[in-house]
Amino acid sequence: MTGEIVPANFGGEGDAPSKTRVAARTGATRIIGERSLRSMDRNRVLARIRKLCLALPETSERLSHGQPTFFVRDKRAFVMVLKNFHGDGRSAIWCAAQEGVQEMLVEADSERFFRPPYVGHRGWLGVRLDRGIHWDELAGIVEDAYAEVAPPKLVAAARNQAVSS
Repeated sequence: MTGEIVPANFGGEGDAPSKTRVAARTGATRIIGERSLRSMDRNRVLARIRKLCLALPETSERLSHGQPTFFVRDKRAFVMVLKNFHGDGRSAIWCAAQEGVQEMLVEADSERFFRPPYVGHRGWLGVRLDRGIHWDELAGIVEDAYAEVAPPKLVAAARNQAVSS
């Protein structure tokens, strides 16, 4: 086993030395909480989430709190991608959710879903990415998060776009 300096987030620009840590690595595998997630896999996961989010009308991405975050019209966040946020050991997304969804999903599967700090009291949902990713389900969660914060005209445009493709 060798030690290697690895960025604490998903490789966004602006990683300061204080946001790095020495991770024990075996080959290309990094230990995150109880599961392993390869660095290359993390990059692929972020790229796929980015593709899902940026395919929606008038969305953009920028770092917020040092994490890749997706916005509607550059103003309202609907998805954040986080890795080991404040040392919680999770690779996850936090996203806007309709009232009651967070509670229902956390109760149904607390291994994959959780109430995120800071935004959980507003109904946001945490979805673990290091517990197996169900891509169709995640795509639906991202679309629902978008619909929760986007203006009705943009939601209608997204639905029309989905029907025509």
